[in-house]
Amino acid sequence: MAGKCRGESESSTSERILDGIEVSALGFGCMRFPILDGDPAKIDEAATIKMVRHAIDNGVNYVDTAWPYHREQGEAMVGKALRDGYREKVYLATKSPVFYVKEPADFDKYLNRQLEKLETDHIDFYLLHALTKKRWQECLGNEVFNFIRRAKADGRIRYIGFSFHDALPHFKEIVDGYPWDFCQIQFNYMNEKYQAGLEGLHYAAGKGLPVVIMEPLLGGRLAKPGPEALQKIWASGHQKRSPVDWALRWLWNNPEVTVVLSGMSAMEQVVENLSIVEDALPNSMDEAELAVIERARQFYLAQTKVGCTECNYCQDCPAKVQIPRIFSLYNEAFMYGEHEEAKKVYKRLEEKEGSFSACLDCGQCEEVCPQHLEIRKHLGEFQRIYS
Repeated sequence: MAGKCRGESESSTSERILDGIEVSALGFGCMRFPILDGDPAKIDEAATIKMVRHAIDNGVNYVDTAWPYHREQGEAMVGKALRDGYREKVYLATKSPVFYVKEPADFDKYLNRQLEKLETDHIDFYLLHALTKKRWQECLGNEVFNFIRRAKADGRIRYIGFSFHDALPHFKEIVDGYPWDFCQIQFNYMNEKYQAGLEGLHYAAGKGLPVVIMEPLLGGRLAKPGPEALQKIWASGHQKRSPVDWALRWLWNNPEVTVVLSGMSAMEQVVENLSIVEDALPNSMDEAELAVIERARQFYLAQTKVGCTECNYCQDCPAKVQIPRIFSLYNEAFMYGEHEEAKKVYKRLEEKEGSFSACLDCGQCEEVCPQHLEIRKHLGEFQRIYS
């Protein structure tokens, strides 16, 4: 059966969310539904329902959404897609919009509204959304544990977890801060040392936490064929695979990975992903295949413009220039060929944060940079290209 569950192959407990609950290795991430007129709020309902149900009919039983997806229209769309008996075929995941919670009662307010939009009386897997150190502290201040106990007791949620977007030490702190049922991190072959990263994956799994993966294709960047040199790297493998196949297969090769969420936006993507998951099992890639992935990773890294490690030693800039963020944008533009997108992002950041790149040319950042980077020179180059 396409999209087979982990439990259908020889599997370990880490390949299940909880004992007795087998989840498909491929999850449907509902952040990138097909849209109309280029407007994220205008979801193509017919195409979306067809895609979601096709995935479920072929073995996918984990569907993940969130309050802000598709400008807050995503959950209602998922509710429609899961009508006609499809809700009973899946484990439904959504997330508490903790960034909007101002007082303890808000947790219940948002959850109750989500149940209405999703047309269900319970959420199987409920996550505190996009936790950072700051948001975690805010959740604690708003008595989040009381909410969790209450929502579990009355049956509105079955299992509690969190998704994460911050540095590794804060991830470990949150993992250790509550007896979670599962967690969700951003992870792919280019993000082994980003946010929770590979160490975070192993840390959570070592604590007995199943781990759900988001951004497996890095927002679609790892799905692109790329330049000819990269295409030759992919073609060097003894198995001929698409970039998507390589990226997803690499994730499922990790036995600590429970579910990989794919944000599918076209039926062809659903079909391709279902095909890949058929035989993408833990520890199934040989050394030659892993070497292909490593060569692709090194190819991308070789395109970077600035050797910034985002250590944040320069964060005390007197002009409040967001140096690591600028260099990250600079590097990604060259790594993935997204120059026009970089210009748009830079413009938005400039409008939002007037001092985003207003360098005073004081040199303080260069004095403390462990990498001895010519920061002022690189900032100037970035502005000349993207301003």
